[in-house]
Amino acid sequence: MDARDLPPLTALRAFEAAARHLSFKHAAAELSLTPTAISHQVRLLEECLGVQLFVRGTRRVDLTPAGQGLFPPLRDGLDAMARGVQAVRPRQGPRGLVLSTTMAFASRWLLPRLARFAGSQPDIALHLHTSDQPVDLAGGAAHLAIRYGSGRYPGLGSTPLLPSRFAPVCAPALAVDTVEDLSRVPLIGFEWLRRDATTPDWPLWFERAGVAPVPRQLHFSDEVHAIQAAIAGQGVALINLALVADELRTGMLCQPFGPTLDGHDFHLVWAEQHDTNPDVATVREWLLAGAAETTG
Repeated sequence: MDARDLPPLTALRAFEAAARHLSFKHAAAELSLTPTAISHQVRLLEECLGVQLFVRGTRRVDLTPAGQGLFPPLRDGLDAMARGVQAVRPRQGPRGLVLSTTMAFASRWLLPRLARFAGSQPDIALHLHTSDQPVDLAGGAAHLAIRYGSGRYPGLGSTPLLPSRFAPVCAPALAVDTVEDLSRVPLIGFEWLRRDATTPDWPLWFERAGVAPVPRQLHFSDEVHAIQAAIAGQGVALINLALVADELRTGMLCQPFGPTLDGHDFHLVWAEQHDTNPDVATVREWLLAGAAETTG
């Protein structure tokens, strides 16, 4: 088989989609075909090449060594073809890109900056997906995500975005100046979706401060409401400082004392098939520049 003697493109596309999803069903949904049609095209490609590309299981498929060798160059080739077609196609409007992030990060950090992005990048329509549950990036649920976590994301590209440090914050009008003042004002807390011994919450803060704990009086289901309560002067909240950086800078909130607790960092995460997507790179660079402004 010479360089131009290729198997049918439909068979190659079916294999690439099935290999990316490790699922005939998901590949069929992407290509608007039936799983049977995907299976038929993959069989055709295997017969054409004379090798088995998948190990078929009951609920999923896995790539054979031959399939693992074929998938990366084929994926990159189809991506290059898509970019070439896009480059010569007349522009019909902004290109859509989905960014997934937690509700607190979206509300407190991202939303105030979106208008600036829209003004600087009119060719990219940034669609925001908010959820505290991670989305399936490899499966195409989003192009890019901002995740609060350890930074270990197997099979995904990632880079640190913002560090997380938690400290007591409150409205200046509460006149909270010392740790002893905590006994006369409400403490504000919120539910953590996942927690462990290092979760930066009030019990850990009192332990690190070396003082007797004061019972919380206000408790919210999410961090956003806890922040809003602190801004409204309803008490002292133990909050991620990255999410209230603007309020601390303008004086709407103050951080009267420490100690400061380290949390997990926010990371930018994306599926490896988007490594060469120029729009993903543009959004990444914009987010990193905004993070540098926050920490600078």
